[in-house]
Amino acid sequence: MNIAFFLVPKREVAYIKFESTMRQALEKMEYHRYTSVPLVDRTGRYAGSLTEGDLLWKIKNTPGLTFQNTSKVMISEIPLLRQYKPIHIDSEMEDIISKAMTQNFVPVVDDQEFFIGIIRRKDIIKYCSKQMTISSQ
Repeated sequence: MNIAFFLVPKREVAYIKFESTMRQALEKMEYHRYTSVPLVDRTGRYAGSLTEGDLLWKIKNTPGLTFQNTSKVMISEIPLLRQYKPIHIDSEMEDIISKAMTQNFVPVVDDQEFFIGIIRRKDIIKYCSKQMTISSQ
């Protein structure tokens, strides 16, 4: 099966530009109710994934940092504690499943590492559940 079947294209994904501020990230994550989001650099390449944990650790380990001054902290100043490795659009289904076991989403890049979208774990689970239902009938 082609993994493009599961792809949520970039235009439908809430992602954060790597050049954004911590406040912009907090607001976008709150608005969409996400616990993690992909980061994309100014050229459009995948630059990692930002999690709530990354933001919380930054607040905890930065004396004097409050919500009011998060607009002065750049995303590039926040250590990413987990590495969400992307897969390529021509990857095999096994690649998705192994990553989706530990990530809410799997970032997808093209052959030049440009971010093109994500594959959500819930979509994989829905698909597998449907296949199990069909095969048991």
